[in-house]
Amino acid sequence: MSFVLRLCRVALFALLLTLPAATAAAAPEIMPLADIRAGMQGIAKTVVSGTQIEEFGVEVLGIMKNKGPSGDLILVRTFGDLIDRTGGIAQGMSGSPVYIDGKLVGAIAYGWSFTDHKVGMVTPIADMLKIWELNAPDPGKDKTPEEPLPEKTDQRPDGQPGEKGADNVPAKPPEETATPLMAAGFGERSLAFLADKLRSFKLTPYAVGDTPADAAFAPLEPGSAVGVQLVRGDVSLGAMGTVTYVEGNKVLAFGHPFLKKGGTSYFLTNAYVFTTVNGLENSFKVGAVGPALGIIDQDRGAGVAGELGRFPSIVPLRINITDSTLGNSQDAVIQVVQDEQLFPVLAAASVLSVIEKTADRVGAGTSKITFEISARNMPGEVFKRENMFYSPANIGEQTISELYELMALLASNQFQPVDIFDIQVDATVTPERRTATIMEARANVAAAKPGDKIEITVGLKPFRGETITRTVPFTVPKDQPAGPMTLEVRGGGMVPLIELLSKRQKGDDELLQMIGKLKTKSFADMIKDLAERDRNNDIVVEVLSADAGEFLGGAGATKAPAAKLEPVYEVDAAAAKHSPRSAPTAGAKKPESKSTVSTDYIIDSDTQILINITKD
Repeated sequence: MSFVLRLCRVALFALLLTLPAATAAAAPEIMPLADIRAGMQGIAKTVVSGTQIEEFGVEVLGIMKNKGPSGDLILVRTFGDLIDRTGGIAQGMSGSPVYIDGKLVGAIAYGWSFTDHKVGMVTPIADMLKIWELNAPDPGKDKTPEEPLPEKTDQRPDGQPGEKGADNVPAKPPEETATPLMAAGFGERSLAFLADKLRSFKLTPYAVGDTPADAAFAPLEPGSAVGVQLVRGDVSLGAMGTVTYVEGNKVLAFGHPFLKKGGTSYFLTNAYVFTTVNGLENSFKVGAVGPALGIIDQDRGAGVAGELGRFPSIVPLRINITDSTLGNSQDAVIQVVQDEQLFPVLAAASVLSVIEKTADRVGAGTSKITFEISARNMPGEVFKRENMFYSPANIGEQTISELYELMALLASNQFQPVDIFDIQVDATVTPERRTATIMEARANVAAAKPGDKIEITVGLKPFRGETITRTVPFTVPKDQPAGPMTLEVRGGGMVPLIELLSKRQKGDDELLQMIGKLKTKSFADMIKDLAERDRNNDIVVEVLSADAGEFLGGAGATKAPAAKLEPVYEVDAAAAKHSPRSAPTAGAKKPESKSTVSTDYIIDSDTQILINITKD
């Protein structure tokens, strides 16, 4: 066989793989809702293990008027061997197509908890087909969720109000239940982070394994397991349901909303079911999302709709984490969907998962992180930040704090949408506590003139280590008035107690003024504030405000340098408490009134020095 012929056969095989819908069966006839009567029986299709589609029986019990988010729902009872094995309608069956006399009626969409799991409700196919009539908008322009339906007074069969969806998605009210997300590759802490941050979206992550390497996926057809994926790559996060209808490259699934966000941009994937568990509250499928097939571009009350062969916009994450103690190093490449509300949480949790896997532990430790974000419509287009962190309880989550803060700022900024096209994260973690306390500080002069360069020698006591010194050069501001100048010597991650107390004494007026200034900040200023924020491992020397200097008392006092290193002014040990700095210090000093020197330690505590400023 010639080389050219072999290439042609390979190309033909690859082409066939990209056309899963081309082999789909002819579209079935549809049964209108008006023709459906109580007592009718039919079948439904779903996957309860692996990828094999199975059937179960369905009997119509009646029509529930205006019960669903898109209109009427069909009340049914399910039966058969499959239902006996699963214990009833299971989470993950949502979207299972229902046929009566060979005609498509709709999709299994809702069931009840703690009652008869064999009874559920079907979303009529006519309501699902309307989703295709919508022009799929740019997801960046359609971010407002649809308004939930008004509270209804319908009663459950057991006399209690409310019902849950077959994927734990309720018909009403949406606050009652959460949609399960299949999470592969996430550890305990990253799952807890996701659960906390996604609670407001009614999403709950559950740990699952990866799809088996030998899993065989056929082209999508009604009854196939299908996924809506938010994160893919070395970790995966997505919801699982069932395909209701396929026409050409178009797919309908779920029979109920996922997040009901209207126009969306999520991955449409295959899905694999490990097993279906018969539970007391709900039966549920345990599975994982598989290879990406296309895009989910509509998320409406009657279900989700997507298109094969067209893929969503993503944010790529390139992550490298090293544990200096174990010598472990992990590289990860992850794709996160571009959803402004979800992206910061999903990306931060993905980085946290790699940290957790690399360190193979949780708890205290020190980390050093460098991250770089490249984005269109972001001031400067490239943002790079380096910092050190220590946590006595959760070093992983502390490490991602500033990265999460920046991504949240970019996603929620009020000025313009930001298109992030690359994120690179490099971090080193260790269980060691690399912190140091400022024990004392002194200047090499007692008096100076505006513009003079002086040196501040700082004594540091590393945790369980010997005292070391660092010298910080400082230039007296050229506009510094004559008289006592109070210098604050602190760690970059701390806000001095003296300054906080002095501002508090001024009352609410200054606070309101400060809030007003924050509201008028430009996007560029916000980015600059974060970029220029002092690092936790910096020693910072800066001029305290006049109010803070007066608060200290003894405003006219100065002290000549002593022969040995000793603090010129030291805060009383009982009062030397500080607030962790999570935002730029209010009333930030001009650049010439502050100097910094980086160290290999996270610096805590502070002290003050008085320098007498003379004009002659």
